[in-house]
Amino acid sequence: MSDPSAASLVSTPRVEAPAEGGAPTNVAPGKQQRPRGLLGDAWLDLRRKPLFWISAAFIVFFVAMAAFPSLFTSGDAVNGDLSRSLVKPSSDAWFGYDVQGRDVFARTIYGARASIVVALLSVIGTLLIGGAMGMIAGYRGGWVDAVLSRIADIFFGLPFVLGSIVILTTFNGSGTDNNEWTIMGLVIMSLTVLSWPVVMRLMRSAVLATKEADYIVAARALGAGTGRIIFKHLLPNCLAPILVYGTIMVGSFIGTEATLSFLGIGLKSPVVSWGIMISEAQNLIRVAPYLLFFPSAFLVTAVLSFVMLGETVREALDPKLR
Repeated sequence: MSDPSAASLVSTPRVEAPAEGGAPTNVAPGKQQRPRGLLGDAWLDLRRKPLFWISAAFIVFFVAMAAFPSLFTSGDAVNGDLSRSLVKPSSDAWFGYDVQGRDVFARTIYGARASIVVALLSVIGTLLIGGAMGMIAGYRGGWVDAVLSRIADIFFGLPFVLGSIVILTTFNGSGTDNNEWTIMGLVIMSLTVLSWPVVMRLMRSAVLATKEADYIVAARALGAGTGRIIFKHLLPNCLAPILVYGTIMVGSFIGTEATLSFLGIGLKSPVVSWGIMISEAQNLIRVAPYLLFFPSAFLVTAVLSFVMLGETVREALDPKLR
């Protein structure tokens, strides 16, 4: 006869109950498989997509260019030499020189800073304002929701480009300080003021779909306060659509800043940005097409990188698209 006490010392692998339609899974003793959440499943899906890694690599490149431009070029992006006016690209100047004899490669590198900083700060401001108002409107409901929704409708009725022109021409006139950060602050303000209603609608819809979930009702029944319910339960489960839209919006705002600068109502010299470079090159496209090509190529690549990243993240977070 076998000794029961000895048999109990023999470790055998524990067999978990199989999932529906699946086979049993052997799990080592003392270890349990932790279930993955939404973000864990999304990351597992993103790692398999080449488009995610390509867009992320370009974004890291542009962010590094904006943060540390001196690592990419030692040229002067502001001062030029008229003796080098419209000199074509060569080994000494990869992108050539503009009409004022300034290094186009250095200006393209330094131009990333203004464009990306304006886009990122505008998106952060838009997410904070729109997200907060959407959270309040969706959670409180009633007259609070009605008032905030009507305010958002008013801003929805303002044409984006026209509203930006009115704001920037009003506050960025000839009598305004021409300081670099002052000009950038005005552009950021105009983009934020005109863009927050979209985020407000997204957050409001997410909150309305989540606030009646069982775990929210249970937390409220256990005496959890409003602050704990919002920050502990609602906010983490409503962030996914906001973050996806914010990623796409960074690329959109880079293009919007370039458009406003091209029209002469956005960033202005001495600020260096891709939009300003394109505006300065429009009259020289036949004589020196490279002045338009290089900043436009960097601008398009940056916009597409953020848009593609947002699309891949959206597909990873949406189970229906996997």
